[in-house]
Amino acid sequence: MRLSFYGALWRLLPGPVAVKVLLAVILFLGVVWALLTWVFPAIAPLMPFNDVTVEGP
Repeated sequence: MRLSFYGALWRLLPGPVAVKVLLAVILFLGVVWALLTWVFPAIAPLMPFNDVTVEGP
């Protein structure tokens, strides 16, 4: 038997299909907002592509 995280999440959301879709979209947007607000700015200084130098002529 194969268990899926998304299947478990779908079963945990209450209500009929339309409510589940709405709640899933709200949950997705909340996770994206949290990543863009806190996680990505916190790890940005640790990324190697921020050390860009341009040499003069």
